[in-house]
Amino acid sequence: MTVTRRLVLAGGVLLPAGWGAFAQGSEALVACPAGRFIGKRIDGIASFSGIRYGRAPRFLAPIATPPAKETVRALEYGPVCPQASNRRPQSEDCLVLNVWTPDARRGARLPVMVYIHGGGYAFGSGGDAITDGRHLARRDVVVVTLNHRLNALGYLYLARLSSRFPDSGNAGQLDLVLALRWVRDNIAAFGGDPARIMAFGDSGGGGKVTTLLAMPAADGLIHRAATISGQQVTASGPLHATRRAEAYLARLKTDASGAASLPVERLIEALDTADPISGGPIYMGPVLDQRALARHPFWPDAPSQSLRIPMLSGNTRDEMRAFSDPDSDFVRTMDWNNLAPRIAAELPVDVAPEHIVGEYRRRLPAADAAEIYFRATTAGRSWRGQLEVAEARARAGAPLWLYQVDFTSRADPWRGAFHCIDVPLVFGTIDAPGAGAGNDQIVRAVSGALQDRFVAFAQTGDPAVPGADRWPNYDLTRRDTLIVDVRSRVAADPRKWERELFAKAPYLQPGT
Repeated sequence: MTVTRRLVLAGGVLLPAGWGAFAQGSEALVACPAGRFIGKRIDGIASFSGIRYGRAPRFLAPIATPPAKETVRALEYGPVCPQASNRRPQSEDCLVLNVWTPDARRGARLPVMVYIHGGGYAFGSGGDAITDGRHLARRDVVVVTLNHRLNALGYLYLARLSSRFPDSGNAGQLDLVLALRWVRDNIAAFGGDPARIMAFGDSGGGGKVTTLLAMPAADGLIHRAATISGQQVTASGPLHATRRAEAYLARLKTDASGAASLPVERLIEALDTADPISGGPIYMGPVLDQRALARHPFWPDAPSQSLRIPMLSGNTRDEMRAFSDPDSDFVRTMDWNNLAPRIAAELPVDVAPEHIVGEYRRRLPAADAAEIYFRATTAGRSWRGQLEVAEARARAGAPLWLYQVDFTSRADPWRGAFHCIDVPLVFGTIDAPGAGAGNDQIVRAVSGALQDRFVAFAQTGDPAVPGADRWPNYDLTRRDTLIVDVRSRVAADPRKWERELFAKAPYLQPGT
């Protein structure tokens, strides 16, 4: 006896009845130009992990992955770029992305939020628990996270040393462009709207987003942009980047061609090379190579291709507390004698540190040395770069909404509103290990309110939320800023005196 099985529609393709593409714990199938992908569906969200979007020949521009001929089981995260961290697995074959969707139907046309991970340009992953996209996808958005090349594999500038590697200094950025093209071409099959793609990133990921806004190859691929505690005002110049490459190759005891064939472990070990420009750990990030990147991202002005893209930008009140421990010798030994040189070591602005200490002591007479250190370094290093981007946008009349997180960690009050506390708040992953914000009802309420703003921005290009305070664009007159807290509010020119203190000297992007 022959049994004919009824077919049901899922993800734009016909599936056998009983596949259960939308049942809890079942598999889901999507067909798109890149191929057919099997994912898993849990609690109403379908996830597809480890989808390859390209190949990464060492020190060269990426190559798009051809459409898969066989159905791909996209059930596990792919490898991360080799890096000096405990993330595993690691592989140079790391150009993979992940998709979460609440509605894998063609024609759903949900806004798409493409997250670009932090970790500077040296380490990180699009598959960490804190950036699991399933919670955010429940807000009727499609979420994409991805891996790309980092450190020497993504940003070692060899173009002036060998004609073989013209794109080496921005290979990691070109990976991101390729990933965004994949999203544009395929996301409709996952229920996403290719005309509403929001790129957002934290820390170094914010720097990658702002750099993309100045790259002609990314023009038209991003329709909203958001940065979380990170931006790129200036890129590394080609001469500085070449000096860094020479120092790095000297550490490897080889030349550019030799580095292309060394075991990748050797490349990662050599990342402890001292930076010949700063003297600290060697910096590798976007390069003004006049090829992929022909201008600085946000200096001397905002790039013209970015002006039509609405932008959301945030930082936290206590950024620098994330990088210290209250019981460390560094914090315990902080006093009025060593405060000024310690502040000077962190600042990318040439303002006399003694003057900075004096002004903070005058304004905050009850503060101890450690508190002033964290306030001053946060304002002069982290916040100042964000203001450079905001002011450049304001001068051009381009829309930007600025926010500052004052919400203090409920799990570790000493860290306050630490660097990237808003990442688990935006993703709704406050229960994830290492999230650090706490997970009581107050934290959940703050997370929900911030998610409302980000999702509204992804949907419309404006973070306005019914019933919430009106949040105006940032301008150079009022400088309206949303203060994110238990009770969020809009403040005009918060921390004005700190802004004016550090505006007395030009800003240089740290590391460049």
